[in-house]
Formats: sequence, structure tokens, C-alpha cells
Amino acid sequence: MATAAAQVQDDQLILPGLPARLAEAASAAQAWSAAVRSELRARLSTADGRIDRNRADAEQHLVHGFGWVASYAELLREVADWVRELETAGRLTEIEALLAQLLFAEYAAQLRGGIPMNQGETIRPHQLSDDPVALAHLQSSALGELIRLGGMQAVKTAIARHLADAQGRATLEDSGLDETLTLVREQFFAFSNEKVRPHAHQWHLADELIPIDLVDELSEMGVFGMTIPEAFGGLGMGKTAMCVVSEELSRGWIGVGSLATRSEIAAELILGGGTPEQKRQWIPEIASGAILPTAVFTEPDTGSDLGALRTRATRDGARYLVSGNKTWITHAARADVMTLLVRTNPDTTDHRGLSMLIAPKPRGTVDTPFPAEGMTGGEIEVIGYRGMKEYEIGFDSFAVPAANLLGGVEGQGFKQLMATFESARIQTAARAVGVAQAALDVGLSYALDRRQFARPIFEFPRVANKLAMMAAEIMGARQLTYFAARRKDEDKRCDLEAGMAKLVAARVAWAAADNALQIHGGNGFATEYPVSRLLADARILNIFEGAGEIQAQVIARRLLDEGN
Repeated sequence: MATAAAQVQDDQLILPGLPARLAEAASAAQAWSAAVRSELRARLSTADGRIDRNRADAEQHLVHGFGWVASYAELLREVADWVRELETAGRLTEIEALLAQLLFAEYAAQLRGGIPMNQGETIRPHQLSDDPVALAHLQSSALGELIRLGGMQAVKTAIARHLADAQGRATLEDSGLDETLTLVREQFFAFSNEKVRPHAHQWHLADELIPIDLVDELSEMGVFGMTIPEAFGGLGMGKTAMCVVSEELSRGWIGVGSLATRSEIAAELILGGGTPEQKRQWIPEIASGAILPTAVFTEPDTGSDLGALRTRATRDGARYLVSGNKTWITHAARADVMTLLVRTNPDTTDHRGLSMLIAPKPRGTVDTPFPAEGMTGGEIEVIGYRGMKEYEIGFDSFAVPAANLLGGVEGQGFKQLMATFESARIQTAARAVGVAQAALDVGLSYALDRRQFARPIFEFPRVANKLAMMAAEIMGARQLTYFAARRKDEDKRCDLEAGMAKLVAARVAWAAADNALQIHGGNGFATEYPVSRLLADARILNIFEGAGEIQAQVIARRLLDEGN
């Protein structure tokens, strides 16, 4: 084996027949995931074959661990497919092959040894199964070869050289996008470098709202109508385009990359559940950026349990009167309209009594955030994800026209909201990829510029290896995100794929930011360096739009429930 390793290191970095080897390894990961699913179903099922919720809760570590295993298996399959498609098109070059090898080497090793669900919780194969037949999938020769040879030092060093050569370009690898989307990436990469990145850290330190002139410029570029059909004034470009734009803007600053999130949510809510009149009234205004929406869902005591919310809307003639408290509302002061989840049936205690209101409000300022009768609130100070500000809002008989009940029928709010989660999580995964890419950018730049012991610290393997692993994980998260977006563009159900993309990309962003800060050493702990902001920005990604624990639960439960 030492001889083979030396041969790969000295003569050939890329394993012979790589696309086929990756496909075989991905199939082994899929088989392991399927075996774990089968065992868990047997362990958690009732006599009629349904999953026992109490047992599943008691075995949460295993259930969530399965969610991670399934996500890894899907990611590896998408990366293998990406490599094969590039090879078929004659576009596979050394850097794509090396990134794929390194990612497979690392993730295959984690599948065998344990996947870190976070810094303190690891799911091990023996916890999920002690069946020799199931565990044999992890002993696949393709997985073993990639673990041994795919991520050697020579591979990491070569990736680092490619990174240095590509500094200042939009992408390191061929992401598999078509010509149109490649041009979109280049456009927003250039825009972000010119208009966002040079100012982002000062805006963050000053805790300022994103300048309205920048918001207006993004409106003119069509960012708020990116996925809205042309019939309603949007660009109709689909979710993959939205991913590319969100990624590049978030690479400049996550605050700017998130500006269109609430527009995306509001447009999907109204397009999916609104009446024809509501669509005509609101969608063109959202698409043009003439009105800025905000999403008002969460309450102080509900968190992820939206079905338990208490804010009530009581019908009073031609209006609803809303009373209750909401929290974690992004861009609320500057917004012109709220998508407001309320309880319209006071006799219910779960999601069945919820409705969605399209609630207009006057645009506020930092000093007077909510100049509306029946509405008060204040800012929640946060360590990162700044630029739009977070608020808590109290409603006391706040009036909303009854005609603004989404869809015109009460009790549909939770169902309407659930229909938006696919897009929201895909978009969040794209933002996470952008933040991770920003961390790689600043980590690489610092490593090349910083000299210690008479040479750039980039030349030290422990530094270069961090950068190489960042690049490989970013590639994998990007491919999984694009896969979810393509399924959405094809009108296929993709809640599973969206959840997987969000789960993995959020962790990748945090790891990239943490490693970039480590490369900076003590300077990374100083607020004057942008990497300190990236660490704070990355941290939120594993919390909003479904915390990591909730995401793993949703993934696992969806797979375990299949067939019932």
C-alpha cells in the first residue's frame, strides 16, 4: 500500500478512473444510509408499521444521526454526478477532480469513524447498527481507497496552489452552471466586490441599516423579483439563479445577500395561496422592490413550535384586530408589509387554527421603528447578521383589512407557510455557501500576505490544508444546494433535499469561518478584521430557517415515514 500511495503522490494526484470510483463510493454511502433507515424503522415502529413518536424522541441522537448520514450520502452522490457530467462534457480539470477526491476522502472517513453533528455530538456507525451486513457497506473498496489516497498531503497542497492562482476570480471550480447562470455569477461577483465588500465591515461595526441607495440599486437589477414569474413583473429565472445571486451577495455580506429573502417568502406565500386579486395587488410591487416585506411568524415562547403560537386576530367587521407578541423579525422597521401568522380560531391550540394575513404598515425609521396605531416594538441587538436589524413587536388591536386574509379562507396559514420552507431553506443554504466562500477568501488572502519565519504562512501545510478543506466542503455544499434548487425549478418536491442542503451548508459555513479566524491567529480576534464578522455571521445559519437539530429531525422523519 505504501508503494501505491507513493505512486499517487509522486506521479499522479488524481486516482485513475476517478468518476467511476466516486460513483461506487457514493453508492456504498447510499447503501449504508438505506440499511440504517431499515434498522431504525424496525426499532422505532409500532405493530402497524408506523413510527412511534415517543420512541423516536427517546432515540433522538440516533434519529438525528441518521439525518446526517442520509445528508452525507446525498451530497456524495451529487458530487459524483457532477464529476461525471463534467467528464462527459469534456470540462473536468484537475481542480474539480482534486476537490472531489479530498471531499470523498474526508466524508468517507467520517462515515466510517463518526460524523460530527456539532462540536460535542458525533454519530458513530456502531450506534446506528451492529449488523455485519449493514456495516459491510462502509468497508467498500472504493471508500477505502479514497480514504487512503484521495486526501493525501500532495492533494491538499495542489488544491492550495490552485486557490492561490485563482485568487480574485469568481470561482475556483466549474460549478456546472450553464452560460446564462455563469454570467449572472460574474455580474453579481463584480457588483458585490465593488459595492458591498469594501463597506460591509464598517456597516457591521456601526450596526447600521444597509444604505437604501444600495437596496434601490438591487431593486433595479431585479433581485427582489428574481424568481417571480414575468407575468407579475419578475424575471422568472428560477431557484438556481436565486442561489447564485444569494451566494455572491452573501459573499460580500450576508445582510445584503439576505435582503431578498423576505420578498421571496412573501411572493411564494401569495403566489401559492393568495386570491387572484391579492396576486394582482401585491406581487408586482414585491417584484419591483417598491414594497419591502417582512416575515412575522415567531413568538417569544414558541421558537420552532409554530403550531403553538398565541397571537390572535379577531374578526371585527371588515377588518381583523391583531393582539399578541412576535419576535425575531428581520428588517421590520423598514418594511412596508408583513406576512403575519396569527390564530384566527381561539378554540384551537395547534396549527389548525392559524391563518396568514398580508398586513400593511408604514415604513419606520431607526428612531421611530413602528409609527402605527396598535403596534409597538424595539430592536434586538445581535452579534452578527446585521444590516437589516432584528426586532420584537407587540400588537394591541392592530387593524388589518379582512380582504388581506391570505386566500380568503381562515385556518390555512400553517399549510401556506409550510409550502414556502423549501425555497427558504434552499436560499439559506446558498447564503451559507456565500459566507463560507467569504471566509475562504479572507483566509487565503491573509495566509498569502502574512509572513512568519521569513515566508508566507500559506506555505505551512497546516494553514494550506485548512484552505484546501474549506474549498472542498464549499464545493460539496454548493452542489447539494444546486441539486435542491434544480428539483424546485422542475416543480418536484424537494423539502428533503432543501433540508439536507441547509443542514450541511450551515455547518460548512461555521467551519470555514472558524478556520479562517484560526489562520488569522490573534488578529482574527480583533473586531477590526472582517473575519471576526464572518464568524458571527456564520453562527446564525445553524439556527434560523430551522435549527440544525430541527433540520436533522425533519430529514430523518421524512425518510423514516416514507412508505407509510
